[in-house]
Amino acid sequence: MLAGCAEPELPDSPYAPGVSRSGTAVDATLVGHRLIRAGEHELAIKAFSRAALDEGMTPEILIGFGSANLGLGRLGQAEELLRKAVEADGSSPEAWNNLGVVLMEKGEIAEASEVFRRAYALDNGESDSIRDNFRLALAKLDDSYYAGSEEQNYKLIRRGSSDYLIRTIS
Repeated sequence: MLAGCAEPELPDSPYAPGVSRSGTAVDATLVGHRLIRAGEHELAIKAFSRAALDEGMTPEILIGFGSANLGLGRLGQAEELLRKAVEADGSSPEAWNNLGVVLMEKGEIAEASEVFRRAYALDNGESDSIRDNFRLALAKLDDSYYAGSEEQNYKLIRRGSSDYLIRTIS
C-alpha cells in the first residue's frame, strides 16, 4: 500500500492529543509581539504574563504590556507601564515613542513632544514613524500657542510589532 493512500491512524480517544514533552516552547515574548501585530491585545497580555513568570519584569516585557494596553485604549495603564520601562532601560526608542503616543492621546502635547524628541534621538532618525510622530507633536504644540480651544483630530495607527504612528484626520 502506498503511503499517500493509507488511512491515517486515528486515536481511540475523542480528546485532543496531550502536550509533547520532547518539544521546545516558543518564547512567550515573541508570541506576545506577534499577537500585538495581529491586533490580539488581550491574548498578547496573557503571553507577556507567561513571559514575566519565566523572565521577570524585564524592560522588554514592560514595553509589551504597555503596548498591548495602548492598543486596548487603556491609556493610564499603558502610561504607567511604559514609564517603568523607560526608567528600567531608557535606551529603547520604541518605549519612548509609545509613551509619546499615550501622552498625545491624553492631550499632554508638550511632554509628548519632548518624549518624541528623545525617541528620535535614540533612533538616530532612522524610523519614519517616530519622525512623523515628532513632527505632528511639534505642529500641535505650535498650534496650541496660537489657536484657541479647537478640537485636535488625529488617529492612532499601529505599525509593526509594537510601533504606533499618529496621523491627522482630514
